[in-house]
Amino acid sequence: MNDFWSGVGVDLHLEPDSEGGRRVGLERALRDAVRDGRLAPGTRLPATRRLATELGVSRGTAKAAYDQLVAEGYLTARQGSGTEVARLPSVDAEAPGAAARTRVPRFDLRPGSPDVGTFPAAAWLRSLRRAIATAPSLAYDYGDPRGRIELRTALSGYLGRARGVIAPPERIVITSGYVQGLALLTRVLDGSRVAMEDPGLPFHREVVRHNGGRVVPVRVDERGARADELGDAAAVVVTPAHQYPTGVTLHPERRRALTDWARARGGLIVEDDYDGEFRYDRQPVGALQGMAPGQVAYLGTASKTLGPALRLGWMVLPPHLVDAVADAKLHSDHHTETIGQLALAELIDSHAYDRHVRACRLRYRRRRDQLLGRLGAHANVYGIAAGLHALVEVADEEAALARAEEEGLAVGRLGEHWHAAGGGEGRPQGLVVGYGTPRERVYPEALGVLGRVLEGA
Repeated sequence: MNDFWSGVGVDLHLEPDSEGGRRVGLERALRDAVRDGRLAPGTRLPATRRLATELGVSRGTAKAAYDQLVAEGYLTARQGSGTEVARLPSVDAEAPGAAARTRVPRFDLRPGSPDVGTFPAAAWLRSLRRAIATAPSLAYDYGDPRGRIELRTALSGYLGRARGVIAPPERIVITSGYVQGLALLTRVLDGSRVAMEDPGLPFHREVVRHNGGRVVPVRVDERGARADELGDAAAVVVTPAHQYPTGVTLHPERRRALTDWARARGGLIVEDDYDGEFRYDRQPVGALQGMAPGQVAYLGTASKTLGPALRLGWMVLPPHLVDAVADAKLHSDHHTETIGQLALAELIDSHAYDRHVRACRLRYRRRRDQLLGRLGAHANVYGIAAGLHALVEVADEEAALARAEEEGLAVGRLGEHWHAAGGGEGRPQGLVVGYGTPRERVYPEALGVLGRVLEGA
């Protein structure tokens, strides 16, 4: 087999047909590969001599094919730089209205993401090097569906001291994030009725439905989810520390009511502790799981503290669910990738994770304070004691969103979070404003734009 491809750094699979001649067949094969994306823009192609040798054609045939596709705009050729795939204009981008569909906002205050620019790259690399240097060879093989024991042990200590979770390593299952954890639990519940907060994140409702669960709403008021409305649900999904999207913290009486319901009915509480580390105005509220570890499945992730790209989450399960969830995990993806687990375990054990969380807490509190300072005179702002978002009350969501779009500002809206479409009589209206995403240098300007939007409300 020829080895010339090593000189250009790519493998190229082409099957030119001979209809119309070799040159035409080669042109057609290259053109089709560019059009359907198999040859991406910027891909460097092999020299004509090497291509000719590989395909068994003359160099003149290969050169003629290249020249024709350069003339058509599919390829570019520069002296001394070789031949590359050109960057073609997108058909969709030329369609009417495409600019509006793909427009990137000038300022992004949508909720749901942290400031990924704060990812502790240096600390992560140190942890990764130490983890790889000390990992046994079996760490690179297929693993336990529950996850690496190193990470489960590290999380057991961290969750106990930082969140008040009773988390023996044998009751922890590592996942690729909250969504996978919720999906696994829904499958184990096997078609049961699952109560979910109203308002709440629509995508999470779809995850439950997609995995066979029957979603029923449970209202959220100023004290959190109403346990008296759970009825015959088998499980309830709640965000006790900082409800999404209203930002309310579950009242102690509601906590007791929820755990009493679970004990009396044999129900399951699924606790989504998505941003529980970020508390600003008082001592952190401990996890609900600490009150009833036999009735609560506690779910957390590194998505808000480190970044969603890591795809690392964890579940602390009641004893009777561990085996069933581990089996569901095994048949879902076998196990979560190992190297990231080992690095996160090292990051936690070295306390670099704690240092990063504390630094982020201070940064996000400053951003929260800036938000309040800018908007306090123009709107009622709720859910500000914790987390990475706040709810800003407005009289007319649609009008406020239209003004925001005109200003190039992206925000969330409360209306899209209700179970029933179209809002409803007497329901509050508001903008869900995230303050994790923008970079530090643009955040004040983004708040200024938001202030102008609200002043016009």
